[in-house]
Amino acid sequence: MTQTVAVFGLGYVGCVSAACFAKDRQVIGVDVNQAKVDMINQGISPVLEPGLADLVKEVVGAGRLRATTDAAEAVRGAAVSLICVGTPSKPNGALDLSFVVRVCEDIGRALREHPGNHVVVVRSTVLPGTAVNVVAPALERTSGRVVGDGIAVCVNPEFLREGSSLLDFYNPSFTLIGSDDQSAACQVAELYAKLGAPVHVVETKAAEMVKYACNAFHALKVTFANEIGNTCRALGVDSREVMRVFCEDKKLNLSAQYLKPGFAFGGSCLPKDLRALVYQARQLDVETPVLSASLQSNRQQIERAVDMVLQAGKKRVGLLGLSFKAGTDDLRESPLVTLAETLLGKGMDLAIYDPDVSAARVMGSNRTYIEREIPHIWSLMRGSLRDVMRHGETIVIGNKLEEYGQIDTLRHNGQIVIDLVRMFDRRTSDDWRYQGICW
Repeated sequence: MTQTVAVFGLGYVGCVSAACFAKDRQVIGVDVNQAKVDMINQGISPVLEPGLADLVKEVVGAGRLRATTDAAEAVRGAAVSLICVGTPSKPNGALDLSFVVRVCEDIGRALREHPGNHVVVVRSTVLPGTAVNVVAPALERTSGRVVGDGIAVCVNPEFLREGSSLLDFYNPSFTLIGSDDQSAACQVAELYAKLGAPVHVVETKAAEMVKYACNAFHALKVTFANEIGNTCRALGVDSREVMRVFCEDKKLNLSAQYLKPGFAFGGSCLPKDLRALVYQARQLDVETPVLSASLQSNRQQIERAVDMVLQAGKKRVGLLGLSFKAGTDDLRESPLVTLAETLLGKGMDLAIYDPDVSAARVMGSNRTYIEREIPHIWSLMRGSLRDVMRHGETIVIGNKLEEYGQIDTLRHNGQIVIDLVRMFDRRTSDDWRYQGICW
């Protein structure tokens, strides 16, 4: 049986969601604004969006969408409540969650009067921890029940762009559901069963964070393109042509490449080219704060790794990997070389193993670079993984070579592993001896 949905908040996201869901199910829209409620019930969209006026008229006329100001009435008639209210910024940048709290309290009071199973879904954009620390307590406080006792809380972020929201709703890249209740997650997934897009069910906080990761990356792309464009203009280069060709590369530029959290970037290209571009822009009196900050952020990631090693409180350190990328012997501007150099300067007793790096193999400018950065580098190199494991009280995994996966069987008691590449799929909290740099 198709479940009825209550949509709280008939602004942009709520109105679009309510109308789209009403294509194949009963939907009750809820809003404190009587004017919006009246417009919906008259088949008129309170939001200007291409195609939405016709859709609202269609689903209201078919009797599948109606609106009310009475939260209790909506909850009584629905199995799922979607929270789609605004989360505006406060003057200090924090989110104003007062609308979310108020709706949760309304739903909670309704559930006190009408006990039964109900799924509350947060579709509003909220920071990680909101569902657990704000939504659930408000529901429990006003319903007199606890989450898990017939009440479930899920997160279902929206990815709707104004101007193309109907297209985005019906053709999503994926549907994202955050939940610690598998049954509730399946119930929410049923709402999207006809869309055909993949459904990702993840931890609640992860779902909340994905929306911010997406929007932050979108902002980064806009500012990146603008800074490239500003530099192009100063150089007399057609920025549209540059970015048109840039976007043709789907293997690296527009792909999942380089989007895995871990250690700093390095090598003979990225740092050098980024510095050169920032310098050129500066010569032209063009500010490029995003590009400049990329270099700063990269340096800070190396400092973060240094701090992790120092905080481990062990003097003997084993470093697995030295080249900037596994399977190569290129040491030029490798962040692992910088890490090793810094640790030596801090008085650490360092042993390094990298099967791709040896005194006999490394030559030319590559050899000149490493011997300038760490003059006695070859005395620090060890011939096997076991040698480094015997030496180190703290082991740092810097490259993702398959061989390094053996350290789990070679570890001795008290040995700490600091993983910079996620060699092992675990979290720091699972084992105090294992620490991931970004997880």
